[in-house]
Amino acid sequence: MRLRDQFRFVRQNMKKNRTRVFMTILATAMGCAFLIVLASVGFGLQKSVVKEMTEQRVITQIDVHGQETNEKGGFRQLTDKDVKIFEKVKDVKAVTRRKQLQQESTYTIGNYQEPTQTFVANFPSEVKAGFELSKGKLPKSKDEVVVGYNFLLNLASKDAGDDMYDERGQVKAEYRYTGKLLGEKIGLTVTQFKDGKQVEKTIPLTVVGISKKPTKDWAQDSSVFISDEMLKEIEAFTGTPKGFMLDQNGEKPQGLEAGYDTYDEVKIYAKDMEAVQSISDQLKEEKYATYSVVNELKEVNMVFMIAKAGLIFIGTIAILIASIGIYNTMTMAVTERAPDIGIMKAIGANPKTIKRIFLLESSYIGLIGALIGTAVSYVISYTVNFAIPLIIKQAFGKETEINLIFSDIPLILPIICVVICYGVTIISGLRPAQRATKVDVLKAMRREV
Repeated sequence: MRLRDQFRFVRQNMKKNRTRVFMTILATAMGCAFLIVLASVGFGLQKSVVKEMTEQRVITQIDVHGQETNEKGGFRQLTDKDVKIFEKVKDVKAVTRRKQLQQESTYTIGNYQEPTQTFVANFPSEVKAGFELSKGKLPKSKDEVVVGYNFLLNLASKDAGDDMYDERGQVKAEYRYTGKLLGEKIGLTVTQFKDGKQVEKTIPLTVVGISKKPTKDWAQDSSVFISDEMLKEIEAFTGTPKGFMLDQNGEKPQGLEAGYDTYDEVKIYAKDMEAVQSISDQLKEEKYATYSVVNELKEVNMVFMIAKAGLIFIGTIAILIASIGIYNTMTMAVTERAPDIGIMKAIGANPKTIKRIFLLESSYIGLIGALIGTAVSYVISYTVNFAIPLIIKQAFGKETEINLIFSDIPLILPIICVVICYGVTIISGLRPAQRATKVDVLKAMRREV
């Protein structure tokens, strides 16, 4: 019997028992849909977490926090010597380094003021790493500064009360500075305790640049970048590294002097994501403490891989339950078609051909059920992603803080489902198919199996 004739014979037999075959296909489709939808939750949550992590941080960025010393558990701050070592590492695009003024500095312009953080940055390396200005230019002289994009939005009147902030944490329009900032003079006030008294010094600075708006709406950048020469002037006034503010007794903590000419933030930017791991490995060999999103992603992906494997295993149980129906259907088919089997054997049909016919029929049922289940699972996934955010908003009165993907079905998931379903249906139909090859011709003609 030709293969085409075998397929035609299978289709004809399936049409004879449409209701039973339909119910078996339905059970198989429900099992496949359950597997795909259940596993899609793991894929969706993984996609959400990875997306959130990669959007918050630059994927090629490596934070270097210090180098381990000979002392047990001790780390030292980084210096220009370390930066030169980093710049020589293969596939390093840029190395940014920042010093932070070790006190909350207050900036004033007219009757407006803003307390914020102050940094000293190496702008050539910052530009190589992607730093951009929305207005103005980079500083060139000692008293020139660049301010963050949100600095102007948080510059509030000194007369403003406690209600000057809106629900987003920004200064209300009526209390906000509305004048021009670029090219204007602002005063930096630094303080220190001397002889038990708090002494202040106001340093005039000129705003020459405003940084680019952060890509995230919730991100706030009100930092001010001063020159290294200006930091040294502040250090000369406070008598401490980076303007560290002493207590009222004026006593310097042990080890404070080591803070001169050290960096508080050092970040390495790789040329591409593939180079991040190799750079991190080289730095770890030199006992540098590093962190990158890529390292964290590996751990997150490992956790989700285990979770997805567990969900697929649970979903497979539903297909195994559906296989009971397939086994029952094929067993009934062997019983009902005993005369047909007897005729085929009487005219010399090969037992392998008879076995193949019944395996083809069980495969038909399994594959049709898998395809229907896959289509249904995509509909369910779309509905879940659309409906759950609305339900959360109605139930709790607000939207989720992160853009969660509750269900995601990558191509590999339906493929895994079809392979599992096909394997289960073959196993389910194997025993009835073997039984069909052992049917006695004479008993079959009498409908006795």
